[in-house]
Amino acid sequence: MILVTGGCGFIGSAFVLRWLQDQDEPIVNLDLLTYAGHPGNLAPVAGDPRHVFVRGDIGDLPLVRELLARHRPRAILNFAAESHVDRSIAAPQAFIETNVVGTVKLLQAAHAFWQGLAGDEAQRFRFLHVSTDEVYGTLSADDPPFRETDAYEPNSPYSASKAASDHFVRAWHHTYGLPVVTTNCSNNYGPRQFPEKLIPLMIHNALKGLPLPVYGDGQQVRDWLHVDDHCAGLRAVLDRGRVGETYNIGGRSERTNMQVVHAICSALDELVPRSGGSQYADLITHVKDRPGHDRRYAIDDGKIAGELGWAPALAFEEGMRQTIRWYLDNQSWVESVTSGAYRHWVEQNYGGRARAA
Repeated sequence: MILVTGGCGFIGSAFVLRWLQDQDEPIVNLDLLTYAGHPGNLAPVAGDPRHVFVRGDIGDLPLVRELLARHRPRAILNFAAESHVDRSIAAPQAFIETNVVGTVKLLQAAHAFWQGLAGDEAQRFRFLHVSTDEVYGTLSADDPPFRETDAYEPNSPYSASKAASDHFVRAWHHTYGLPVVTTNCSNNYGPRQFPEKLIPLMIHNALKGLPLPVYGDGQQVRDWLHVDDHCAGLRAVLDRGRVGETYNIGGRSERTNMQVVHAICSALDELVPRSGGSQYADLITHVKDRPGHDRRYAIDDGKIAGELGWAPALAFEEGMRQTIRWYLDNQSWVESVTSGAYRHWVEQNYGGRARAA
């Protein structure tokens, strides 16, 4: 048995689905079901007795302690997080409460549980903390990619909250001995991603004939990692990662935001052409850049590749095409998550030009 937090979110649900597809070991899934935690993400395992869903907060110490005592997991994987930079700029307090305070309370519960284990149970227990490359700050065009030994220089409330959580995880290992492992991933993409992030937002707006809002000049660079490759990396770290270590997981696919948007437009031009001969790229609209926007992220994955034998399996072009096809085939899922709150968020951050239908 393993305990996953945030298992109804984008990355967490991908991990749960792949885990239950590959093996029979059960999962307890603790998720508060905030705006980005969608139960429909786990429709394929609805009713599966190997998936135990509990709606709750990682900061609810009595609940977490009760779950640990009842299910006695061999590992905790912490996906639970507020994760969008724009939201952190508008309302940072929620990021502090979930990403920092929530993680600390989860660590407290995990430590108390681990102390009560003995023998092989204690030796094999792991606390795997899933974090982001944004904790390292920003790179210039000529800088080498982020390595695990780089100093933390977070630039947004989101990345600062994740950096803080990483530091607390490290402290619980070095001070209390809790067997932790941390991963820092690059930008994920794939099915079931809430349409506030770049790729699903562009697909959603394009299909609606709405403007495709691109921040600033669109030359910000990100290293794109398919969510299934990320989950495979997490499995490798859980199975073979060294206690107390950090592993960077990247996609080996640096692209500017404009390159990503044009790739989406080109694929849609082929798959679902617009009427009248117009192209989806005609909808691209540059909007005011967000405050403190990091220019470039890139991951050096030499450590996880060398120690654990992991490498991304999906090339960006193949992964992007699969992702677009999923959104085309699952428009009911998209409609179910694009609620009034989502429309309000889009209007707040991008203005009326990007209003969702």
